[in-house]
Amino acid sequence: MHDLYFHHPRWPLLYEDNHLLALYKPAGLLVQADQTGDVCLLDLGKLWIKERYRKPGAVFLGMVHRLDRPVAGVMVFARTSKAASRLSAQFRARRVEKFYLAVLEGTPPRDRETLVHRVERRGDRSSRVAPQAGEGQEARLSYRLLCSSGPVSLVEVRPETGRRHQIRVQFSHLGCPVLGDLRYGARDPLPGKQIALLAWRLLVEHPTRREPLLFESPIPEGWPLPPQGSPPAGTPWTWKDLEKLLEPGPPE
Repeated sequence: MHDLYFHHPRWPLLYEDNHLLALYKPAGLLVQADQTGDVCLLDLGKLWIKERYRKPGAVFLGMVHRLDRPVAGVMVFARTSKAASRLSAQFRARRVEKFYLAVLEGTPPRDRETLVHRVERRGDRSSRVAPQAGEGQEARLSYRLLCSSGPVSLVEVRPETGRRHQIRVQFSHLGCPVLGDLRYGARDPLPGKQIALLAWRLLVEHPTRREPLLFESPIPEGWPLPPQGSPPAGTPWTWKDLEKLLEPGPPE
């Protein structure tokens, strides 16, 4: 791999300045390293900054939110400790607006609705809707139906809380699991083991200029039910497909 990370025409850089770096995360790529030792977006971002600007020593890149491994979409990182602190405070205070796209098995009973459940985390790998009102933590999201096609439907989702696997759990409980999400009730896997959940738009306040910034993920190639009017981006949906594009090349 080479120093053209995120400048590849099919892996676009979403935003960069001295304080922030916004990137597209393909499904199947970790955000942060774990016990598997697999490559992660955080390390790729650090490597890109180091090579792009010929920085000696360690590069700082702060992680202020997460996405599940099988989910694709927009990720924002902080390039300074001050930016990291201010962005983290925005996330904690729920002042960041997040919008997801999800392709569901079936069609929700209403065109738009606010879903409120109690979600309980069990171990490191799963969550569930708690059977009693007093258990778990409140999980709240609103959605609107964008379109349906045969056995699947496309919804825009705005989570109001940030519980683990919240969108996946809540739509599964509704009887409409996310397409490809075997863990939460989908019938069949998708070819790359991704799920049809996309972190589509992220609205934050710039940590120093205090102005709103909207980051938007491209609709990836192969997405089963794109929103009306969305231009094809040609960005691979999965890390496996994107990694194939990043063969070593000549230096700049």
